[in-house]
Amino acid sequence: MTGNLYRGQAGLPFSSTLRVYEPLEAFPEEQRAAIQAAGARAASRAAVENAELLASLGRITRSGGDPFPTGRTDLVRVTTAPAPEAGAADAGADAGQVLLYCPSQLVLRAGLAANALMEGIHGPLAELLIPEEQRDRHQERIDLVKARDGSIRVHTRASTWGIPFSWFSLFMESDRKDVVEAAGRILTVRVWAPITDALERARYAVANLALAAPDLDMLDDLAQLTEWLELFHVDSMVELDYGAVADKVYPDESPMDIRLGIECLAEGDMTGAAAAYRRLASRWIPIRQLARAS
Repeated sequence: MTGNLYRGQAGLPFSSTLRVYEPLEAFPEEQRAAIQAAGARAASRAAVENAELLASLGRITRSGGDPFPTGRTDLVRVTTAPAPEAGAADAGADAGQVLLYCPSQLVLRAGLAANALMEGIHGPLAELLIPEEQRDRHQERIDLVKARDGSIRVHTRASTWGIPFSWFSLFMESDRKDVVEAAGRILTVRVWAPITDALERARYAVANLALAAPDLDMLDDLAQLTEWLELFHVDSMVELDYGAVADKVYPDESPMDIRLGIECLAEGDMTGAAAAYRRLASRWIPIRQLARAS
């Protein structure tokens, strides 16, 4: 399955994701059975990734010109984390472990992505690619989801052609990592942190940047990231999934460079901060330039 996943990504933009996995009790009671069942159907993480990729490619070639997901089959990713108390809180978890869930929420995320595209510099092109009729039809799907589920936390953030530097501030070199390899290539790297640790790191970065470099764009990104993480259950886990870009940059010291850069700014060490930025730029600017390559 991992081989299929890698071959399926060939020629596609590098896409990376930041996900929050929550315990079952964090979801509305009426959603829990469906989330638990969808998680149980996931044979493996690779199977989930492959199914999502194939579904997205299928939407692009779907007859009728509607590129949006219908929401009829929403995938759910599952991971385990140490249980807050002794014993497993969720059936199916190993002793001392609890299952955590991250629903794909493709209907909502597709709507947000379409809105961002329409409001961006490529808005006129987007209007041609996504007809108003299709956008209106998808808005009806979004309204149905909101009416059914009420207040909604979007569990996934995505980025193409590189990882936002603000995301790296949530992680440390010592955090758990999963390196997924096949056929001599790195398919992805996933880094994990408890949400309490991620929030503490984000708040530290915000506090120091607000004092030392209040004009940095990264400060606004971090403030929004912190507000987003505060929406989730205290026992959640945060996952940074590099995606296929991992094969270009891993081993990656970006979390350390971000941390050192912020510490240098806080101490007034502009030379050290500039050195950290140069290391980041030398690693990621070539990746971002691929977005403009022919």
